Amino acid sequence: MEATSRLSGQPVCRQCMDSPALDFDFQMAMQPIVNVATRQIFAHEALVRGPSGDSAAPVLAKVHDGNLYRFDQACRTRAIETASRLEIPAAISINIMPNAVYKPELCLRTTLQAAQRCQFPLERIIFEINEAERVQDMSHLRDIVEHYRERGFKVAIDDFGAGYAGLNFLAEFDTDIIKLDMALIRHIDRDPKRQIIVRGITDICRELDVDVVAEGVEDVDEFRALADFGVELFQGYFFARPQTDSLPEIHLPA
Repeated sequence: MEATSRLSGQPVCRQCMDSPALDFDFQMAMQPIVNVATRQIFAHEALVRGPSGDSAAPVLAKVHDGNLYRFDQACRTRAIETASRLEIPAAISINIMPNAVYKPELCLRTTLQAAQRCQFPLERIIFEINEAERVQDMSHLRDIVEHYRERGFKVAIDDFGAGYAGLNFLAEFDTDIIKLDMALIRHIDRDPKRQIIVRGITDICRELDVDVVAEGVEDVDEFRALADFGVELFQGYFFARPQTDSLPEIHLPA
C-alpha cells in the first residue's frame, strides 16, 4: 500500500511510515573488496557496527518485524553518508533485506535521495542480497532485482552457497556478482572437496559473465588457492579489516 509523506509530498511505503522510529543507534564500517589483477579497490562493503564501533550483533538483535523497514532504510542512508564523508573513490556495496522491501520503486526513494544529497554517483552503488535470508516470495525478489538493475545499480548475491537457494539463484535471477560464503573459503587450500565446489562455481560464473568475490579470506594460502581458480576479487582480514572513522590500509600480496 502506498502513502504520501506529509513532509516531502512523495509516495512512500505504508510500512515505512507506520513503523516506529529506531530506538537504537549504529554506524557503518567500510571493508574493501580488492581486485588483485588490477591492484585497485573494486568496492567497499558497508557493514553495521555499534555506536562505538563494536560488533554488529547487539544492533542486529534489536531488529524485528516492527522496525525492519526503518532499519533497512537507515542502513542504506548511513552507508551512502559514510562513503561520502570518507570520500570513497570506488563503489560501495550495501546489504539489503529483501523481506524489508515492500515496493522496490518506493523503497528505493530513500536511497536516491541520500545519494543526491551526498552527491554520490548512483552507478557506484551495489546492492547485496543475503542468500541466507529466507525469502518468502521469490517472484517479489525477482521484481526487486530486475527493478534495481534497470535503474543502473549492480546486484550481488551475498554468502553464496550458505543459504536456501544455492545455484537456483543463478538460474532464476540475472545478477552481476556473487560473493562466495566464507564457509566455502575456509582452509580451501587443503580441502579437495571445497576446491572442486568453488572451481565449479567459478567456471559457471565465468560462462554467465558474473563476477566472483571471495569473502572472508584470512591467509595467504587461501588467497593463492582461490587465485589459482581465476578469482580476482577478494575481501577479508588478509587484505584489510573494517574501519569506521577512516579507510583501512590495504595489504596486497606480491
